[in-house]
Amino acid sequence: MSDSVYVGNAGRDAALDRGWLLGHFKDASDLRHSEAVEIKWGIHPQGAERAQWVTGEERTALLVLISGRFRVELPGRSVLLAQQGDYVVWGRSVDHSWSAEEESVVLTVRWPSVPGYTVIDEDGSAAGQSHPFRTATNTVTS
Repeated sequence: MSDSVYVGNAGRDAALDRGWLLGHFKDASDLRHSEAVEIKWGIHPQGAERAQWVTGEERTALLVLISGRFRVELPGRSVLLAQQGDYVVWGRSVDHSWSAEEESVVLTVRWPSVPGYTVIDEDGSAAGQSHPFRTATNTVTS
């Protein structure tokens, strides 16, 4: 394989790093390392939801529905993604939460990829962070 080409499978690769396929948290020698953008392949069972709202977000985000029914909660607005290709974009400083009304697959793109920015999952572990020794400068619930 060429060092300038990476071929993979989102479902398999996502399992290696809590859904994240690309971002600052990948090893610097990995072609998928990026400080410009983060990409996640999220598979959410029916009924899954965020334990808490994300607050203090420093990135812009795009969430695209691949399959299922997925609801994104934003201040004063609830967005239902119900058809393949439905998407929502929100900017920096926009609090948000989500729930999977059906088993859902979503592709999330966030930018920039903020080094040291750690997202804590419901189980208390850092999401999208292959290097657990990094110190979080901001903490939000994923």
